Amino acid sequence: MPAEPIRTGATASRDRLPAREALRDVPWEVGVAKPDPTIVVDGVIRTFGGLTAVSVDHLEIQRGGITGLIGPNGAGKTTLFNLLTGFDQPDGGTWSFDGRPLGKLASHQVARLGVVRTFQLTKALSRLTVLQNMLLGAQGQRGEGFFSALVPGLWRGQEQANTEKALELLRRFKLDAKKDDFAGTLSGGQRKLLEMARALMSDPKVVMLDEPMAGVNPALTQSLLGHVKDLREQGMTVIFVEHDMDVVRDISDWVVVMAAGNVIAEGPPESISQNQAVVDAYLGAHHDAPLTIEEEDAQLAEAEASISRQGRGGGESLSSDATHRKGGDR
Repeated sequence: MPAEPIRTGATASRDRLPAREALRDVPWEVGVAKPDPTIVVDGVIRTFGGLTAVSVDHLEIQRGGITGLIGPNGAGKTTLFNLLTGFDQPDGGTWSFDGRPLGKLASHQVARLGVVRTFQLTKALSRLTVLQNMLLGAQGQRGEGFFSALVPGLWRGQEQANTEKALELLRRFKLDAKKDDFAGTLSGGQRKLLEMARALMSDPKVVMLDEPMAGVNPALTQSLLGHVKDLREQGMTVIFVEHDMDVVRDISDWVVVMAAGNVIAEGPPESISQNQAVVDAYLGAHHDAPLTIEEEDAQLAEAEASISRQGRGGGESLSSDATHRKGGDR
C-alpha cells in the first residue's frame, strides 16, 4: 500500500484536494503565483561565455503536484535542473525550497533537505549490485565514519532497516529479482527504474526527473508512468523533463515551457497546445503564416536567380569537361 501522504505546512489544509484542482483557477501566465509553492525561483541567470543558457525571472512550483518541464533541445531545461539541485551555480538570482534559500549549497546538501533528482543518462554504479546501489541512497548512515565503522553495534540495526527498505522499494519497482545482479547488466529501462527507486531511499519531498522515459522500451514506459503518478499519491512534488507530449498530457498537473533559456508559457496541459508562443518555439515563428504577394514575388525571384546561377555554373563545368575529354583524345 502507498505510504501516508506527507503533510507539511500549508499542505495540511488542502491535502484533500489534488494539485490539479488547486491550480484550476490559476491564470495561464508566465511567473504566476501558485496556491502553495514549494520551490520559488527569482531572477536566476546562467551564462556560458556569451550564451545565456537560463534566464528565469520568476517561477513557482506547486507543492504535491506533477509539473512537466518541456521545450525544444537547448532550451535550458537540464541546466535549470542542475542549478536547482546544486550541480551548478548561477551567475545571479535566488531560489528557495519551502522558504529556505538553496543558493551556494552543494548537491548533497540540497538532497539532504529533500530535493533529489535523476539524470537523463543514468548514474548507476555498474560494478555494484542493484541492492548495493540502493543502499547508497540512504541518508545519515552511522557506519560511514572511520571509527564508528569499527563498532558494528552502532550501525548494524540501521543497516538492516535500510536493507529492508531497499528490498521493499525493489519489489515495488519489480527489480527484486535483480537485487544481486550487477547494475551494469540491467537494461536501459531497468536502470531508469533503479535510479528512481534509489532516489526514494532518502525519503525526498521533491523528485526531479530528467527525461525518465528517454530510451525506455514501451513495455516499461507504462510502468514508469505509474511510478511517477504514485509519487504524487504519496505527497511528493514531481518535476520532470519530457519531450513526449502524450506523456506530458497524461500525468502533468501543470506544464512549464522553456525556449532559449526563458520560460515562455505556463498552464495546465490542455492549454499548451493552444499557446501560440509554444507552437512558435517548436515549429518556428512563421511556420504556417501565409506569404504576402511581395514576399512570394521576392522568394520566386530569389529561386529563379539561384537556378540561373546553377545553370551557368553547370554549363561551364560541362564545357570544361568536354574540352578535357577532347584533349585526352588527342
